[in-house]
Amino acid sequence: MRNLDKLFETLSKSPFRSKFHLQGKDLVYLRTKGLPTVIVHAGDFVAKRLAPAVLQNDGKQTPFRGHPVFVAQHATACCCRGCLEKWHGIARGRALAPDEQAYVLKVLERWLHNEMSKLA
Repeated sequence: MRNLDKLFETLSKSPFRSKFHLQGKDLVYLRTKGLPTVIVHAGDFVAKRLAPAVLQNDGKQTPFRGHPVFVAQHATACCCRGCLEKWHGIARGRALAPDEQAYVLKVLERWLHNEMSKLA
């Protein structure tokens, strides 16, 4: 797991990762529901779609839109176990530990908060 300041600095240099921003329905949803509620949703997505040791469709389990968390996952490389391994140093092939799930949620929360701050 990485220092968040260094992680976000590195992500900002990636053309692919830095192209993701909240807009349209995803932004409205985040503003309407609020960050705390969206982070609860993120916890559920992480637990079901990212935390298991074996994922049936790893690398394709996270849609690109439809919920602000999905956009955040792609922007922060928390979208699949391959990206978690490459960008965050969290190995695949085993279930995510509770502290690793908490780390992913902190990464997603920071990105979502940053997006809200830019657009306020």
